[in-house]
Amino acid sequence: MTDSQVLMARFLALHPKKIDLSLDRMETILPALGDPHLRTPPVIHVAGTNGKGSTIAFMRAVLEAAGKRVHVYTSPHLVRFHERIRLAGRLVDEERLTDAFRRCEEANGDKPITIFEITTAAAFLLFAETPADVLLLEVGLGGRYDATNVVPRPAASVITPVSLDHMEYLGDSIPRIAAEKAGIIRRGAPVIIAEQSLEGQAVIEAEAARLRAGPVRIAGQDFAAHEENGRLVYQDEDGLMDLPLPRLAGRHQLLNAGTAIAALRQVFGPALPEPAFSRGMAEVQWPGRLQRLSGHVMKLAPPGADVWLDGGHNEDGGRVLSAALADMNDRNPRPLSMIAGMLSTKDAAAFLGAFKGLVSRVYAVGIRGQDAARPAEDVAAQARAAGLAAETVSGIPEALARIGAESGGLPPRVIIAGSLYLAGEVLALDGSIPT
Repeated sequence: MTDSQVLMARFLALHPKKIDLSLDRMETILPALGDPHLRTPPVIHVAGTNGKGSTIAFMRAVLEAAGKRVHVYTSPHLVRFHERIRLAGRLVDEERLTDAFRRCEEANGDKPITIFEITTAAAFLLFAETPADVLLLEVGLGGRYDATNVVPRPAASVITPVSLDHMEYLGDSIPRIAAEKAGIIRRGAPVIIAEQSLEGQAVIEAEAARLRAGPVRIAGQDFAAHEENGRLVYQDEDGLMDLPLPRLAGRHQLLNAGTAIAALRQVFGPALPEPAFSRGMAEVQWPGRLQRLSGHVMKLAPPGADVWLDGGHNEDGGRVLSAALADMNDRNPRPLSMIAGMLSTKDAAAFLGAFKGLVSRVYAVGIRGQDAARPAEDVAAQARAAGLAAETVSGIPEALARIGAESGGLPPRVIIAGSLYLAGEVLALDGSIPT
């Protein structure tokens, strides 16, 4: 184990729960560290159910194309914890991460604190002590009581699409979940609202009005992004931009790109030239989100196979992923198989049901190292309940071998999906560790 892993193992013993939504413990440890959350670069705070990471990836790509130094905080990681903290463009190194963890441990002592809270405090330390132009800060869970929600005045609050997920913590309806996400909105600070259900949008708008936040920019009303003649066309009250299609695949990424552009134009205005947006769209990267694999996994795949990886895991994630795969099939038809692994905390039937009539067979796998992983037999049963043919396999290599044997010699298309933890396992197998 590395030094940082040893410290994280100790952190796990400080609280009986991995998740305990409250700001009380952050309000104790941050002053003991000198309030680093008050000394960061300007913050763009991002909450939502789906699309948070992709929206941040777009913003980062554009800002770095414009020569800006960008801090990024995202979760969960796929392969290594270090992926969560990017300092002025580079992932945090082991030495700095370990030092920040030790200082947080000393400041906290043996007081109860969740691992996400204490590692978020460490991230704020690193962000405060490293010069940069902006901090892109992703909410971990919810918003109102998330450990990141300690920034008093963000440069902007962004709410990506809200859907049903983490209902045991956030509530069992879209309005309740939207209210938790809207908890990051601050009085007098700009708000960018991505495309939402009507009930979700109503809640978010009402909270922004109650707090007198603003200006409020709403997708479909104040800005829009769509594909036209193989280009991304973005429009708002300040004009129109004709940009390359995003490097990230899928129709949903057009909407995420539009949200990112709206946020950046609100915060930076004309300081960001249009060529930076063009370059950002062309160069953006976000591993594990409809990512085409090209490493070791392809040596295990059938000849000519087209293998994709996505961390989608909830009903809305299934909907946008199935739409993206349907678009691929329209352009280049191939037999489509799915390798799926999921957690017991997710609605497997709702996610897998989105692929009925599109996927020929689901090959169900377990997820290694996750206590909450559904057994492969359970994933297969959920797939069958959703109307899909399904069988269990021991892991990714066996699944790919089965697909090859059952494809009838036709080059198949394969989607591996169901969990970001499974995505991390696959990336490690592939040798595609995020940098």
